[in-house]
Amino acid sequence: MGIKYLWDTNTAIYYLQQQFSPSAEKFIDELLINESPIISAITEIELLCWKTATEKDLEVLNGFISDVLVIELEQVIKLKTAEIRKTHRIKLPDAIIAATAMVYGLTLVTRNIEDFKNITGLATINPWEK
Repeated sequence: MGIKYLWDTNTAIYYLQQQFSPSAEKFIDELLINESPIISAITEIELLCWKTATEKDLEVLNGFISDVLVIELEQVIKLKTAEIRKTHRIKLPDAIIAATAMVYGLTLVTRNIEDFKNITGLATINPWEK
């Protein structure tokens, strides 16, 4: 059993819009061999807020959401989010995503490493740097 990954919203968007660099795409393809994507409920909400989505985009988006594992906002995640927000200057959605990864022992796949860099105990990986 290898490392499990939580996809940040930006990773899911780049995946859905096929906008990865070749090296990032190779990394993501390798992840997908072993597991379906895992996302936070916050990422699901952020994806559903896609204002400029065409009907085809929505079809792809809804297919993606139904194929992934969505981790809901459980009490333990709420408590971890509050703990993170008390000690770090971080937006609430990012704190929830970080807390979700930490509670489940997942590595966060994100292009925005800077947003999460000071959170002790959070493992991150940037596919664009692979």
